[in-house]
Amino acid sequence: MKKDNNAELLPIVDEKGKVVGCATRGECHSGTKLLHPVVHLHLFDTDERLYLQHRPQWKEIQPDKWDTAVGGHIDYGEEVAVALDREIREELGVTNCEPRFLQSYIFESEREKELVYVYSAVYDGEIVPSDELDGGRFWSIAELDNAMGKGLLTPNFEQEFQKVRQWMEI
Repeated sequence: MKKDNNAELLPIVDEKGKVVGCATRGECHSGTKLLHPVVHLHLFDTDERLYLQHRPQWKEIQPDKWDTAVGGHIDYGEEVAVALDREIREELGVTNCEPRFLQSYIFESEREKELVYVYSAVYDGEIVPSDELDGGRFWSIAELDNAMGKGLLTPNFEQEFQKVRQWMEI
């Protein structure tokens, strides 16, 4: 069975994103609350539907739930924009969308603490989800509203999507 690479080296950052050290993915997700950066992409189509990925059963965090179209760690020594492009390509097979930076914020759960760089893009081309995902699909805003709080979506996505709605006036 697949599993996350807990030996992957991640940067540890301060609240402004300045790198202050490094730690493994396993250390960052073990409850240490080491602040590490991630990128998220909210991918809309021209019909204003939002693409969500379905997290596979083998994921350690939030398995079998629907989540942000693209979400991934920034590798140690990697720039935010490079990480975003890499994650979009790796997770969705998309190479020609134009992400727009929305905001960054700090997300904290029982297991981890992340500095999240949030982007959005509009894209109508082909999406080919990688084997890191259990597929994905576009959701209407009404479908998303109906799914909120029912355990189908990751809690992080639910919280972040409310922020995205404010930032984008959806």
